[in-house]
Amino acid sequence: MAITSSLDFNTQRTDTGKQRITEKKQQISEKTFERGLRPESFSDFIGQETLVENLKVFIAGAKKRGEPLSHMLLSGPPGLGKTTLSGIIAYEMGGNLRITSGPALEKSGDLAALLTSLKENDIVFIDEIHRLKKPLEEMLYSAMEDFAIDLIVGKGSGAKSMRLALPPFTLIGATTKLGSIAGPLRDRFGHIAKFQFYEEKEMQEIVERTAKILQIDINATASKKIALASRSTPRISNRIVRQLRDFAHAENKEIIDSSICTTGFRALGIDDLGLDENDREYLRLIVETFHNNPVGIATLSAAYSEEKETIEEIIEPYLLQKGLLLRTPQGRVVTDQGKQHI
Repeated sequence: MAITSSLDFNTQRTDTGKQRITEKKQQISEKTFERGLRPESFSDFIGQETLVENLKVFIAGAKKRGEPLSHMLLSGPPGLGKTTLSGIIAYEMGGNLRITSGPALEKSGDLAALLTSLKENDIVFIDEIHRLKKPLEEMLYSAMEDFAIDLIVGKGSGAKSMRLALPPFTLIGATTKLGSIAGPLRDRFGHIAKFQFYEEKEMQEIVERTAKILQIDINATASKKIALASRSTPRISNRIVRQLRDFAHAENKEIIDSSICTTGFRALGIDDLGLDENDREYLRLIVETFHNNPVGIATLSAAYSEEKETIEEIIEPYLLQKGLLLRTPQGRVVTDQGKQHI
């Protein structure tokens, strides 16, 4: 199975901002590292059991009928495995995975180039599909329903509409903001599924699998500590294991143990809940600067020097899950548990 990224069709954006262990925008080397750790089949995929079992049924049915899998919309915080699962679907369906994102598709021509290059049973994965521009979203309507796109050739009075047929394919959209998907687009997806945060036991299995792939031993105490500090997110646990491997090798050890975790976590600024200094700074900002009075996201964005989307999609979900932060109609407030933690 070939995996093609949006680099084939458009130049990726680069973003600046705070460097954090939960960084949303990854460098190419980081993406290459993540690909090497991704499961390639359902048997290697850990967690999301209900979703996986349903997918097996949907795929078996589609293959028996000789049809493409129905289009799917996957929602949930970053790093939980939406891209990985899309690659497994492509593998099971015998097609290639074509990866792009809403912000990377700037013009109709970008989307047309992607769609007209597809082969039968290919999987198109559009990350951050809620950020797709309206004209491109409307182009997807006929592509998803009729496997065809309408293009305007020429300009002015001589312009003509031309319909291009597409091979049967499956579109998988990923979003962190399900409510931001326009109704007409959402209704064209045959399956809509939400990714859940991983349980501690699942995270420990993922940590031990990653260590095995990276050819470093790890004991149960260390794998549990990493699981607890990984914010219930496999992408973060993978990164922590790789970083702790460096700390182990720096001490001439071939095993990640409790002492390596202690040394590494202290150096990386990670506490036992998985919060880094930027998380703690965010909580302190609300408590100390705004005296824990409800504060709006626009004000926090300006005070924290971070985009609203990053705060809502990257920083806050885990703080909310751990009961450290509350979103109220009036604004954000830190809970008593959050105040104690910082």
